[in-house]
Amino acid sequence: MGFLSQLALVTFGAAFGGVLRYFVSGFIGRRIGEAFPWGTLIVNVTGAFAIGAMAAIVRGPIGDAWLFWVTGLLGAYTTVSSFSLQTLALAREGAPRQAFNNVAFSVAFPLAAAALGYALAAAF
Repeated sequence: MGFLSQLALVTFGAAFGGVLRYFVSGFIGRRIGEAFPWGTLIVNVTGAFAIGAMAAIVRGPIGDAWLFWVTGLLGAYTTVSSFSLQTLALAREGAPRQAFNNVAFSVAFPLAAAALGYALAAAF
């Protein structure tokens, strides 16, 4: 597959991933509230789970499916930039414990989710 075709796969994946992030994060925020960035945390955990599962499924040369699903869709779906800005806002607004919890949860939970996704996908 040529470079332009690969670029199209990443572009389409990113378009879907960004829209999915918008809906999932907003849905969680409306349901649970936005005093803590639960929507971003859930997006990052589920994205990490999916990336772990894809790493287990795609064994061998990374191909076009990886470009669409991981580089494009999941790359746009996960929200490290939003996480960083929200953590900074919590710290600046006088909520250092929530800022610390956001960092701890956003590292520990996605790491665990990636490992679980990998393990479950590798089992099948």
